[in-house]
Amino acid sequence: MKLRAYLVDDEPLALERLRRLLERTGRVEVTGSTTEPEKAVAALAADPPDVCFLDIQMPRLDGFEVLARLPSQPIVIFTTAYDQYALKAFGVNSVDYLLKPVEPEALERALNKIERFRGAGRSGQPDFQALLKQLTDSLRETKPDYPDRIASRLGDRLWFIDLARVTHFYAEDKLTYAVSEGKAYCVDYTVAELEKELDPKKFLRIHRSTVVNVAWIKEVASLPGGALNVRLKDGKDTDLTVARDRARDFKARLGC
Repeated sequence: MKLRAYLVDDEPLALERLRRLLERTGRVEVTGSTTEPEKAVAALAADPPDVCFLDIQMPRLDGFEVLARLPSQPIVIFTTAYDQYALKAFGVNSVDYLLKPVEPEALERALNKIERFRGAGRSGQPDFQALLKQLTDSLRETKPDYPDRIASRLGDRLWFIDLARVTHFYAEDKLTYAVSEGKAYCVDYTVAELEKELDPKKFLRIHRSTVVNVAWIKEVASLPGGALNVRLKDGKDTDLTVARDRARDFKARLGC
């Protein structure tokens, strides 16, 4: 009998990728999914699945807060892009985790663990509420503090640009620029530094000289030699190149 699974992730592309991976295993029936944590609470309470694949970082409610609102706890596989949450320490019994982008091999291991756990009748299950508290405390202590603005210096003035409006960053002639609303603003970061400073769920380095805001990607096309072309929905149809050595990770992150 297939495992009944419910999926929760605020990134639609990540949600769709996980759905495809689960369906390919032939072991799972996806009974529902949502990008909204409040809807997840209602769905999980109304029809508890065998397992819930649950994103940790989401707006309004994080994954731990979703579980805290449920009358009973399902088997949970947390999904996260950040291994610094140290979830491996809690990978026992009803709690496991997968790093995004989820790889098929890791998914198979998690499904095997779920089936072993179900077969054992959940014997030895820990105090889930206490475990949730430990996880929540760990999250609060280690949650990265990503900026939502970036400064650009013009003479003796600083301009602050909302990162949500930045379509991409690029390096040229030993300087780095943020592009927002069609204008390029010089910033005091290298591309390598931006890769570390910016939220990796929102910004991806696609080339040694380019970082893109994934929210502004309109379409992706293959190029000869294994590279990719990214077209932005910035009103100018700006084209950027994903380097061949970054193409695989890029496609995995975007679920394409």
